[in-house]
Amino acid sequence: MRKYSVLMVCTANICRSPMAAGLLSQAMDRVGLKRHVRVDSAGTHALKGQRPDARAQKVVRKMGVELKSMRARQFTQVDFEAHDLILCMDRRHHDALSEKCPEDQRHKLGLIMDFAPDVVEGEVPDPYYGNVAGFERVAGMLEAAMEGVTARIQAELKP
Repeated sequence: MRKYSVLMVCTANICRSPMAAGLLSQAMDRVGLKRHVRVDSAGTHALKGQRPDARAQKVVRKMGVELKSMRARQFTQVDFEAHDLILCMDRRHHDALSEKCPEDQRHKLGLIMDFAPDVVEGEVPDPYYGNVAGFERVAGMLEAAMEGVTARIQAELKP
């Protein structure tokens, strides 16, 4: 089976994208693909080297996901080539990446909530300026998207 790589993208790479990456890693482990799928996260305006927000860590830890080893990093042009799927948390991120994306790589870009058709919101709101309840809401939205993302990865990895 070939290797596959997914990149989650938000603004500062300390809230939404690390949560999404952690939840997807957990989902890949659950379906037996963790060895074959690399999951990473980055920010369009990353707070380089920072750990994920303590509230994000607390919320996903309750879901069995550990983020403490993650560090924020900036999205770079190399990411377009390095990943098979690049999922943005909102349209602003998607638009910013689309402007820089080579034409032959555009098929890799998407919005994570497109993988959660039963969720009304098409974008994941930034919980940074809110309280833990905002992070819990975001975690629920991201978790709802994991089934669809997992199905997409499984379909792409089928021989």
